[in-house]
Amino acid sequence: MDKFSLCESEYRFASIVWENEPVSSGELVGLCNEKLGWKKSTTYTVLKKLCDREIFKNENAIVSAIVKQEQVQKFESQKFLDKTFNGSLPRFIASFMSGKKLSKTEADVLKKLIDSYKEE
Repeated sequence: MDKFSLCESEYRFASIVWENEPVSSGELVGLCNEKLGWKKSTTYTVLKKLCDREIFKNENAIVSAIVKQEQVQKFESQKFLDKTFNGSLPRFIASFMSGKKLSKTEADVLKKLIDSYKEE
């Protein structure tokens, strides 16, 4: 299993850490209880699992990320693109945009983004 591959509950937990890091483990327990309805034991079990996979570290009861959210998002996006559209970004965009219209501003932003990634 790739270390960047997170199940839904792990990703929701990770998002809490990313949004609040560095966060004390005690505060993390409270946040997970509030946002996920988790008990202390569940929070520590998932934390240990993600620390063992070197996604987070827990040093002196302070939790912080080793792997950033953007790295996981990039991995998951590529996995989805590969699985669903055989790796074709144009096919994904065509499917996603089917029946939708962009404002001129949105189209300009997307054009600039695409141009910034063009091979020279």
